[in-house]
This record gives sequence, structure tokens and C-alpha cells, in this order.
Amino acid sequence: MAMLGGFNAAQLKKNVSDGSSDVSEFVCPVCLEIFESPVKTQCGHTFCQSCLKECLRPQKPVCAVCRATLGHWSKAVDLEALIQSSVAACKGCGVQVGLSLMRNHTAACSKYQEYIEEGVRTTAQSQPAIISSVPNRYTFTCPYCNYQNLDQDGLVEHCTSQHARDARQVVCPICAAMPWGDPNYRSADFFQHLKIRHTFSYDTFVDYSTDEHTMIQEALQRSLLDN
Repeated sequence: MAMLGGFNAAQLKKNVSDGSSDVSEFVCPVCLEIFESPVKTQCGHTFCQSCLKECLRPQKPVCAVCRATLGHWSKAVDLEALIQSSVAACKGCGVQVGLSLMRNHTAACSKYQEYIEEGVRTTAQSQPAIISSVPNRYTFTCPYCNYQNLDQDGLVEHCTSQHARDARQVVCPICAAMPWGDPNYRSADFFQHLKIRHTFSYDTFVDYSTDEHTMIQEALQRSLLDN
């Protein structure tokens, strides 16, 4: 019998149906909704088919959960069948709804929207007001259209495919996030800049916790060894 996240599939169906369990085993880690056309990757993680397509956009796609390289995936047939045959209570109004219909129900359920808003307020109140001084150096926003959450390869691919004819001078978001970056410098030829400066990932070569003087000394020592 199929196993799902350590649960026996038949028992999981019973628990969801009688309301004694939550639906976390059926929630996509990307969109946080009930799986829609679920697919499973070779690293063992499951996503909605449409969410996996977003993960495949960069030139070097990785799993959104464990960051393993994405190469193969298959339809999660057993999970899809379980979703189609199971019901659970809406966390807003308490009405029993088929899992395959839960997305449409919660989108229209005012009680569910109130439940989500209350959860957001409670979480915000319980979190300390800490502002991190460390910039985000892993995802970037397109300087042309403000499309967000692009990794470095994804940013290069997005700008090249969507904005190749845009002549505006823009600030490179990758450089602006670096310790030495100037957030006000606008590249005269942004696409040439991408080709020259961002054909590799800085993460491979740069220790962000090291100060500039130490990095210069290490670079000088390596150059002397090379010679």
C-alpha cells in the first residue's frame, strides 16, 4: 500500500475525512495550497505541476525545498487519487469540502479569509521587530519590470529574453547587493555587463563574512602562489 510522508495512505484518507487531522500532507510547499496535478521530483519532493514549471525557469533549475538539481520528475498518481477521494473541513467555516475543490472553496469563503488575516496578525504581533542588516544576495528583482524572486541565472535569462531591446540604463541588482556594490550606479549597457560580470555565481568565490582588506590579502597570496 502506498505511503505518503510516513503515513499509510488509507489511514491518512480516514483521518482527513473524519476531520481528526490537518491537510499538511496535501499542501504544496511553493504555493501553500492543496496540490493541483501533483508531480514528484527525483529528490522525493512533491509540487503542483504549475509550481514545478516555475522552478524549471532558470537555466540551472533546482528543487524549491532542498536545492537539489532538477532533472527528472513524474506524476504523483497515488497522491492525486487520494486528493480526489478525500474531504476535509474548511478551517474558516468548518464545512466538509472535497480536497480537489478546496482551492475554489477557500477563495470564495469569507470565514477562511478572516481566519488567514487573523493568523497573519497573530504572527506579526509575536515576532520581534528585528531588521536584518544583511542584504538578500540570493534572489533579485528585475530592474526593468520589477519581477521578483529570480536567482542569478534566472535574472540573466529573464532580462535577456524579456528586455533585450530595452535601452534604459538600470542598476544591476546583483552588484547592488554585494558589499562593494554601488546601489546608485546605472550600467550604460546592462546586457554587456551581465555577460562580463555575471557568467558565474559570486557565492562560489566570495566569503561575504570576510572584510575587504582580508579578501585583498588572500587574493595577493593566491596570485603569488600561482606565479
